[in-house]
Amino acid sequence: MSTLSLTSSHAVVRDRPDVHLDRVLRRLVVTGLALVLLVPLARASTDWLGWLPLWLVGMPAAAWWALHRFRLPSGWTARAGLRRRRSPQARRVRPRRAAALLRAA
Repeated sequence: MSTLSLTSSHAVVRDRPDVHLDRVLRRLVVTGLALVLLVPLARASTDWLGWLPLWLVGMPAAAWWALHRFRLPSGWTARAGLRRRRSPQARRVRPRRAAALLRAA
């Protein structure tokens, strides 16, 4: 086997997230979401931890998203192009006082 094929195969493996960490984070997100939806106390705020849904759902979801290198779903990029306006950019309007001074000069 050549060294070129070894380096290219390692690059492909590095692009994919760790399977075990992915599974753990996915389970944490689902478990935290179930807790927040089913247990009213999990929607509370404590002095020691703060807002519990942030720690039960938000932080594991952010870690899971970071594991996938902050990729957005493929449908989001297609929708972003459709919402873009096709009209020209707005122009600044001169204040009336400045326009009057320019005419007087």
